[in-house]
Amino acid sequence: MKLEDEISVKEFSTLTSRTIVNLIHTNNWLEGHKRDFFKPFSITSQQYNILRILRDQHPQPATIGLLKNKMLDKMCDVSRMVERLQIKKLIDRQANSEDRRAVDIVISDKGIVLLNEIDHYLPVLEQVTNLLSYDELEKLNLLLDKIRG
Repeated sequence: MKLEDEISVKEFSTLTSRTIVNLIHTNNWLEGHKRDFFKPFSITSQQYNILRILRDQHPQPATIGLLKNKMLDKMCDVSRMVERLQIKKLIDRQANSEDRRAVDIVISDKGIVLLNEIDHYLPVLEQVTNLLSYDELEKLNLLLDKIRG
């Protein structure tokens, strides 16, 4: 569906304006899709991102700083999310032996089991790109990388 029809706009003043609004609208649509996907697993997409980072680090621990650095959403409150994941027993936290101010964070066995289950269903999340050919996906990725410089 055309952007103009979806948001009830007759036309945009410039192609640049349309492009920026289209990027924002598409991002919001994708966020809703991700929210719906992760809901049955009782986690958010940001929490999934933390668990994925921790699984990649495993068995090495991560710190809050490392998680913040690798997060896709740089604006989220990583400390609060880590606390929520610990309450769900998806991660373990312990004091760092070398730096008392730092906390070591590792994914728990329960967290690994959850990620393995989610991995099984990831193709459902990725279906949003089914209407694009391989060449179109490559071009879209190239263009998005180019926008970010």
